[in-house]
This record gives sequence, C-alpha cells and structure tokens, in this order.
Amino acid sequence: SALFALDRLIRGVIGLITLYSAGNDFPWRVTDQMRNFGVALAVMFVAANIPPQVLMRLSVPIYLVGVGLLVATEVAGITVKGATRWLDIGVGRIQPSEIMKLGLPMMLAWYFHKREGGLRSYDFVIAAVIVLVPVALIIKQPDLGTSLLVLAAGTYVIFFAGLPWKWLATMIVAGIAALPLAWTLMHDYQRERILTLIDPSTDPLGKGFHTLQAMIAIGSGGVFGKGWMQGTQTHLEFIPERTSDFIFAVYSEEFGLVGNVVLLLLFGALIWRALAIALNAPTQFARLLAAAIGLIVFTYAFVNMGMVSGILPVVGVPLPLVSYGGTALLSMLAGFGILM
Repeated sequence: SALFALDRLIRGVIGLITLYSAGNDFPWRVTDQMRNFGVALAVMFVAANIPPQVLMRLSVPIYLVGVGLLVATEVAGITVKGATRWLDIGVGRIQPSEIMKLGLPMMLAWYFHKREGGLRSYDFVIAAVIVLVPVALIIKQPDLGTSLLVLAAGTYVIFFAGLPWKWLATMIVAGIAALPLAWTLMHDYQRERILTLIDPSTDPLGKGFHTLQAMIAIGSGGVFGKGWMQGTQTHLEFIPERTSDFIFAVYSEEFGLVGNVVLLLLFGALIWRALAIALNAPTQFARLLAAAIGLIVFTYAFVNMGMVSGILPVVGVPLPLVSYGGTALLSMLAGFGILM
C-alpha cells in the first residue's frame, strides 16, 4: 500500500507541475486541481476503508444512480460545444458518465459474484444488457470516447468472468462486420477525426491541427526535453486543449523521452500492482473489480497517449492524474481506494 500510494503521489505531483506550465494563462485551473486532489484523496481514503462486503452491497445502488443521472443529463443537462455531458447539482457541475467507469464494473462484478459456480449462457446476455444501457446513453450525449471507455470497462469484467473464447471471437467478427453501419451512424465530426488520423496533413490548419501540433511538440522535446516552462509549442499556444486532453504533448515537450519513460514506468507499476491484487483476491467480486480498475487505467493512458501521438483518433480522454478535471480525478482515486 505504501508503494501504491507513493506511485500515485509522484504522478499527482507530475500532473500538477505539468498543469502549472500548460495552464500558465489559466492559473485558476492549478488551484482548482489542487482542490480537486484534496477532495479526491479524501474520497480515496474513505473508499479504502470500506469493507469489500459493503462495496458489494453498494454496487447495485451506485449503478442505478449512475444510470439515473445519465437520464437526467439527457433531460436537463448542460450543453457545451454541442455536447450535453454535464449536470448542474447546485454546488457545481458533474459528468455522470464518469461515475459509470466504476459503477458499471462494480455492478457486473456483483452480478457474476452472485452467479459464481452456476454461470449459464444467458448470464452473459444479461451482463451485455447491463453494459449497453449506460453506453447507449453516453453515446447519445454524444461522447464517443467515454462510451468506448465504459464499454471497455464492462468488457474486461465479462471477459475475466469466463466469457467463452468462441463468444469473444464471434463478437470481434460481428464488430468488424458492423463497421460500415457504425460509419453511417457517426456524427460528421467523428468521421472527420478518423479521416484525419489517416492523414492529418490533408487539413493542417483545420481538422488535422490538433494532431500535427501535438506530434511537433512531442518530437521537439527530444531525449531530455526543453525544460519546465520552456516548451515553445505550449507557451506560444499552438497546442489546443493543453490542460486536459493534450497535456501529454506539453509533458513530452518539456521533459522529453526520459520523462516519458518515467511516466510509463509509473503507470506500469500501478497496473501491475492492480493485477497482482486481482490475482490474490479472496472473492470473485474483488478479483473482477480489481482487474477491471487496473485495465481501466491502462486503457485511459493508452488511448490518451495514442491520440496525442497520432496513432489513434482524437477522443476526449484525459490522462489519469495528469489532465485537468474534477469528476475524472474523483472516480479514478475512488478506484484506487477500492484497490487499497
């Protein structure tokens, strides 16, 4: 637990240092993030002291509350830049989809724990319905990036619960076959992101600007980086969304390859520890939930770094403990508290 906490502390400090540089023109975001860290650490401490048996009893209510908040967001949510993803709760805004990143794995882990020793084919069908309800609500916001992360979180639990390989292969084939249909259902901006991934240089001042500027920043960092607060792409404001989705480009420019290796090692240590906890967990519920949390961290980090590096389409996925954001930080540290 001490090493686990040290890993998070170091990455939290790295996040604040990078955010301070990235948000030089938005100093209030640093103080906001420090406040967010304080609240999230308190939530983590509380979660770490809740017995697994109590967590299991809370799984269904948390899932139902999360789905209810997603419905409320659809009805009375706040629309920003064409997306209705936030809900005003009086004291501030929350993003209900973030709750489902933990609520959904908890619900599935509870369900498979109850069915342990007597799993039938229809149990996986019921699990798929449990996954698809929140995923469909999140897609409708629209928020393709978060919906894919929630879908991945649910899929991890179903896989570790014992999903037959032939079912998995069938799902993969069906997914590939459905790609043409998925393309027709996508919003125009989502199609443009995929086309931009293939060749961002076709629109360097428009749709490809984000990716190209991020790649320039990463490459210009070299081995040792330009130094803290010395990133030219960052401080000349070429990197868009540099305090949130594209903060990895800021970090890479200022700390270089060496800094990236350190960050990857920290993420790797955290994921390895989560999977070790899952391997030694005494119950099916704890095993499935711990494995899902570890792989959620992997998915977050991989997707964020991949989109900034130009190997994945641009989606709204934060870098854990580094990107600015309160609700995402809260859900992530709550997951770490459960692991502890």
